[in-house]
Amino acid sequence: MEARIWGCRGSVAAPGPDTVRYGGNTSCVELRLDDGSVVILDAGTGIRALGQRLADEGVRTIHLFLTHLHLDHLQGLAFFAPLYDPSVFLHIWGPRSPVRDLRERVGVYMSEPLFPVNLSDVPCQSIFHDAPEDGCNLGAATVWAAAVSHQGPTVGYRVEADWTLAYIPDHEPALGLDMDTIEPSWLSGYPLAARADVLLHDSQYSEDEYPSHVGWGHSSTEQVVRFAQRSSVSQLVMFHHDPRHTDAELELLLGRACDLWGASGKAPLLAYEGMTLTVGPHGQTAIRPGRTGTSRQQA
Repeated sequence: MEARIWGCRGSVAAPGPDTVRYGGNTSCVELRLDDGSVVILDAGTGIRALGQRLADEGVRTIHLFLTHLHLDHLQGLAFFAPLYDPSVFLHIWGPRSPVRDLRERVGVYMSEPLFPVNLSDVPCQSIFHDAPEDGCNLGAATVWAAAVSHQGPTVGYRVEADWTLAYIPDHEPALGLDMDTIEPSWLSGYPLAARADVLLHDSQYSEDEYPSHVGWGHSSTEQVVRFAQRSSVSQLVMFHHDPRHTDAELELLLGRACDLWGASGKAPLLAYEGMTLTVGPHGQTAIRPGRTGTSRQQA
């Protein structure tokens, strides 16, 4: 399985000279499963460039899994080229709501006055599904969803075959508790992350920033490291970078994460646009650089 990152910024896109190494596009990850199936995790601004590539390749069946409907995870969907191809079957999965179904909620974004094209008018074959809390099979892989601690209906995803990738981009597992004393099974997100080969996880705040953002639904550097360790994760990839953080500041946070992680196992990595992780049998993981991150990052 290959996972390619098309966007890893949180909250709002942050292009500019200070973010060129790690990128300014918001959350979007492409998975190519072992049988060639295409899975997309979130539809932030990074999905625009991915859509053009999929259109050029003539991909006709796509599964898009949305963690939640905050704009930084949805705002690229209207610019996703396969949406406008009548030969494409686009399956869109997302969290349940007791008020409106997923099609209606996504349709609010793709309607006047927010966007000139209504969701009901796009020509692709769109099929909407509730996030698969009981699991769904895609080729040889299974995708699972579970609710996590964040504002509004929010899920994370676990994709597994003879390898496991967990994706929890917006998450505050330490809210109201001490992660060092609670049983891991009681932690928000633990069933998704437990013993994952790769975990892409929210790392929005520094430890100094977090106290003024308690309850905002995001993690500090110390919290994401502790969560990954308590979940027995093999490779932590720090994701959902704060839009205020420059490349240099992100590398300072990576250094802090590596110090907290210690000498055992694989050191944490920073997500960056173009990063491709190949996960093979028994969790063997390799990284193809794409755009370069810091020299501290090793496969």
